[in-house]
Amino acid sequence: MTRTVDLVADLGEGFGAYTMGDDEALLELVTSANIACGFHAGDPRIMDATVRRCVARGVAVGAHPSFPDLAGFGRRAMDLTPEEVRTDLLYQIGALQAFATAHGTRVRHVAPHGRLGNLVAVRADYAEAVVAAVAALDDSLIVLAQDGELADAARARGLRVGIVGIADRAYRDDGTLVPRSEPGAVIHDADEIARRTLRMVREGVVRSVGGRDVPVECHTVLLHGDTPGALALATRIRAELLAADVEITDLDEVLMGEGR
Repeated sequence: MTRTVDLVADLGEGFGAYTMGDDEALLELVTSANIACGFHAGDPRIMDATVRRCVARGVAVGAHPSFPDLAGFGRRAMDLTPEEVRTDLLYQIGALQAFATAHGTRVRHVAPHGRLGNLVAVRADYAEAVVAAVAALDDSLIVLAQDGELADAARARGLRVGIVGIADRAYRDDGTLVPRSEPGAVIHDADEIARRTLRMVREGVVRSVGGRDVPVECHTVLLHGDTPGALALATRIRAELLAADVEITDLDEVLMGEGR
């Protein structure tokens, strides 16, 4: 049976005169985009230009909200209340919705970024705050998440969930990501990353740091674009998926194919 999967990349992560990653090249490879909404990266000009480029290439627009941590690129833990998380999410998604409307499209999914994205997998209060924001704003939005509290809370609220597989990050035995602050959190071997991607998509498992095969329901594969050799790796992953008879399509089509 032919499998289907979405390919997503984090885009628009520059700020002012600073740029990160090769968005133009990645847009030729992906079917969906997580667009920075200003709190960890992105500004109004970058958000506008990134949405415009997505529309031109038929790439689905998604919001990539984060902690208000511009200096730390959203990768530091912050002692926010759940109410602050909820309202920060509304603020950021709403900003991207404005640009999407201006360019004749809409925001299709929400993918919490960085440390917030890690914490919502294990903190029920943060997960409920994200779900409350999404449900109040637009319950047709897909919640992009790792397996864990956010995915469970979103399903309980009747929201669609897309599970993201991150092949260049190490997983713990419980299915959560190894924090970037720990050694070995990021995998750099291209052959290993390609093998892990194929296993995630075709077999639904990933090898953990403890040597276990951990179940991973992979609806979309995250292609990072901000590390050395990232573009060549993303190109290789796409090619190997296609060679393995995996159909690459946007997240809506993947979830509809599963009857979700």
